[in-house]
Amino acid sequence: MSRRAALAARGARSARERLAVALAAIGTAALLLGASGCAPEPAPARPSSSAPKPTKTTPPPPTLEELRHAEAQRLVASWTPRERAGSIVMAGFEGTDPAPVRAFAAQQHLGGVILMGGNVPGTPEELRTLTAGLSPDPELPVLTGIDEEGGEVTRLPWDDLPGAAELRSQPPAQTTTAFRSRAGLLHDGGVTVNFGIVADVTSDPNSFIFGRVLGETAAESGPRVAAAVAGERGLVASTLKHFPGHGAAPGDSHSGIPRTDLDRASWKRDEAPPFADGIAAGAQLLMFGHLAYTAVDAAPASLSPTWHRIARDELGFTGVAVTDDLGMLLSSGDQAYADPTKNAVDALAAGNDLLLMVIGSDQATATGAIDGIVAADAAVAAKTVPEARLTDAATRVTELRLELAGWKPPAS
Repeated sequence: MSRRAALAARGARSARERLAVALAAIGTAALLLGASGCAPEPAPARPSSSAPKPTKTTPPPPTLEELRHAEAQRLVASWTPRERAGSIVMAGFEGTDPAPVRAFAAQQHLGGVILMGGNVPGTPEELRTLTAGLSPDPELPVLTGIDEEGGEVTRLPWDDLPGAAELRSQPPAQTTTAFRSRAGLLHDGGVTVNFGIVADVTSDPNSFIFGRVLGETAAESGPRVAAAVAGERGLVASTLKHFPGHGAAPGDSHSGIPRTDLDRASWKRDEAPPFADGIAAGAQLLMFGHLAYTAVDAAPASLSPTWHRIARDELGFTGVAVTDDLGMLLSSGDQAYADPTKNAVDALAAGNDLLLMVIGSDQATATGAIDGIVAADAAVAAKTVPEARLTDAATRVTELRLELAGWKPPAS
């Protein structure tokens, strides 16, 4: 054997010896581990192919409110801009004959009409006949409103139920009872919206609103306002008035623009709680008064985007914002509010959904307001009333009309 072959054989033998020693060491370690009772962890088992697979969560079906909102959106989308403008106007009328009112409502696509004292006939049966004849479309009846507070402001001759002057000295439960009975009278007469819950507060007996408030302080008024909303629930749509609060602003808004320099913090403490309580109780409408809190906005609340934002963002109101009668602005003597068409356009732009037109208003005035809204909506460059604002207002009003008509989705 050559020297090179001998060296190769010796190297191979050494490698085999080293491998044998290593294998022996591994075996010894395994024996030691086994003897100590510390076995290595088994490898995780692979999931069985027969194990149940996760399932997708089925979304809940839409609620009635969501379906009604979608239906309102569908209807409004199918209307012309002028029909949308008409749908946010609630107009007054003369007499007790429903036929001309129905014809005008159809012509102008009105969203509602309001009954004043001269429109209320002598008996409940006659009232029911009148209201039944007001709507051009029975599937989407017009809103039929009335101011039936009881006491000082009563339109129905047969409403002898207690009003605010009596109720504010009694427990809130008595307010619920009175307003449920009153709402029953309205419901039986075909009225669907009551502008009847005064959420203003004042302790001043000289204030023109004093006899109509449900409490002299916010703490007294709030529970009764909520009780009144509870009493009307399911019978008529409830309205809180006159936001942001007439009590702090001296004067009568039927003949001027009452003003106060009350700051926002004081308002939130002293005037806001009854409105907040009524909203929490489920009031569907909030009426904005023609009164100016100058420390917040120099404009009347009815024409103030600031007050509408406060109602929506701070008090959480999601229902229909309605003006107090826009005709009252004409009676204020302020030349800034002498044009009824401009008042209507400004009220919509501020955030109102429903425009109430009674004093000094007639069919020509209502028609002019509708024409003005359409013109303002079309003037995109001026940005007076964005299209979305009119659509939003029309949708809110239409959704309320569907709710009060008892709309149900068609069976699939």
